[in-house]
Amino acid sequence: ADKKRPELLEKNNTIVPGTRQTYAKGKLVLWSPDKASIQNQADVLTTSNFNHLAIANPKLAPYGLAAQQVLEHLNLWDTLQNKLVRGENIGQTYQFVASGSAELGFVALSQVKQPSETIPDSVWMIPGDLYQPIEQQAVQLNNTAAATAFMSFLNTSKAKKIIESYGYELP
Repeated sequence: ADKKRPELLEKNNTIVPGTRQTYAKGKLVLWSPDKASIQNQADVLTTSNFNHLAIANPKLAPYGLAAQQVLEHLNLWDTLQNKLVRGENIGQTYQFVASGSAELGFVALSQVKQPSETIPDSVWMIPGDLYQPIEQQAVQLNNTAAATAFMSFLNTSKAKKIIESYGYELP
């Protein structure tokens, strides 16, 4: 879910040259399973009606860094420190919220949106100008036919339609 690791692989000459590409841009959302708690706005973060806010570890996970940037932009990073529950990655962060261990969480839109369904009411679609873009990149590690075919597939209209259906932006 980032571009840092693909860039490092390319720099270390461990990929097929010229194959690194951004195939999607992730979107960060604030989510709660409680449909009445968010209602598409950030106001829930300034109330004291929650005890735990899940975020991925900003030092390890691109979505966690984006969540930190949002909270800093809203001047809430310091205020909410005692309510933060950090997952090691975005999957664990989602699980904290889904299980009820945290009432709210910053997760990837792709975790809460299913293809052909509308975005749930319990989501705040965070404006993209509150965090750095979450570029998701792919690289080809070897020259097998399957790897080459998959990399080619990523650039087809069919693949792009699938990527968008899960809530990602195209590059």
